[in-house]
Amino acid sequence: MADQIGLQCTGCKRRNYVTEVNKKKQQKKLEKKKFCKWCKTHTLHKETK
Repeated sequence: MADQIGLQCTGCKRRNYVTEVNKKKQQKKLEKKKFCKWCKTHTLHKETK
């Protein structure tokens, strides 16, 4: 039941990562601090479709 989602950088608005999330267990949107190769820093990445 895991769905694939993209993680979008809040700085440059590019989609950098793809991950899977179980929508039955997690109701909120996923937010992680990850490295963006275009910004060259660790920034907050939020869930997109």
